[in-house]
Amino acid sequence: MTRVHRPSPRRSLAAIVGLAVAIAGVSAVALWHPWSAAPVAGPAAAGGTAAAVAVEPLDLPDSPRVLVFGDSWTYGSAATTPELGYAYLLADLLGGQTIVDGVRGSGYLVPGLDGGTFGERIADLDPTADPDLVIIEGSINDRKVAATGYLDAVPAAWDALEAIYPEATIVVLGPAPQVLPVESATARIDEDLAGLAAKRGWAYLSPLAEDWITPANYGWIIDTGIGRNHPTTAGHAYLAERVAADLDALRASPASDGAIASDGTSN
Repeated sequence: MTRVHRPSPRRSLAAIVGLAVAIAGVSAVALWHPWSAAPVAGPAAAGGTAAAVAVEPLDLPDSPRVLVFGDSWTYGSAATTPELGYAYLLADLLGGQTIVDGVRGSGYLVPGLDGGTFGERIADLDPTADPDLVIIEGSINDRKVAATGYLDAVPAAWDALEAIYPEATIVVLGPAPQVLPVESATARIDEDLAGLAAKRGWAYLSPLAEDWITPANYGWIIDTGIGRNHPTTAGHAYLAERVAADLDALRASPASDGAIASDGTSN
């Protein structure tokens, strides 16, 4: 189900984050700035052999309308309420509003619990939504099936997304690890998506390449109990900050290969 979320006062987000930090038992500094400054880059040749196209700086209005499309992580699974998921929190961080379309279990090849595959769901999107930015996230759900057809399903879905929102900028948010060490199928998905995005000149945010989730922070970011390896409320807040930081880097950077360094700068 698609839901629109408008920004709340920043003190509300701060209260949410403060509670999340208390629950997680970590300091505010550890929550917001746990990443190092080591540069990283996704594999430009993955998903095919065509050369990468330079990514233009992200040009957004002051109050952007952002469609966040993805799987259970976008839905807000394991947060205290779905509205505390990373996709909703982005509205506060970006100063605009988010249209959240997350379906649990969905991927490019596999249908979700409450909807179809990414391609099927894209076909049902509202063409009048008119987002300035589309973030398409995931999906680790595709690791559960054979990769046969994956390199056809992804471009087909992206072509449909471009056709529905021809004026929108599209950014791909790759899969994040639900378990450590990262599963080989998840790493393969990350490589394929990075390569396919590079061929289109789309920015690609890679939680794997940027080390968003590591052994040092995994324990408070991921709920391994009742949350079934989804982000905790604190984890969702942290993910929202990481996505927002990467988008800010893209807005400020000259044309690049779309890879984001782990300090939030564009390579």
